[in-house]
Amino acid sequence: MIVRELGAARNSERHVRGEGWDSTRLILAGDGMGFSFHITRIHEGTSHLFHYRHHLESVYCIAGEGTIEDLATGQVHEIRPGVLYALDKHDRHRLTARSEMVMACCFNPPVTGSEVHRADGSYAPAEEVA
Repeated sequence: MIVRELGAARNSERHVRGEGWDSTRLILAGDGMGFSFHITRIHEGTSHLFHYRHHLESVYCIAGEGTIEDLATGQVHEIRPGVLYALDKHDRHRLTARSEMVMACCFNPPVTGSEVHRADGSYAPAEEVA
């Protein structure tokens, strides 16, 4: 059984920061669950281009408001507490936060914890990170 507390994880190497966001990775590849689970904050007034070419992701909004734009279609969806989106086609997207957004994120395959976003908005495939 794995039990972790968010506050404690935020004070460890599991808490990673990027420009305009931070993420606490509660479950990682090394935990052997077959997915990773993160609590991510998107800072107010920021906009981010992401394209997880090697990972599938589902995201549930806990707090805050913003939008997600599907860059293939131009379709924009409102994100607010209670909304989930799933990037089931490795969708290239732009996430924009009107207020600080707190998101629960699940990645498959799981991230290792050492990934950083590449110039194209993706994480490297697992075999390149290991």
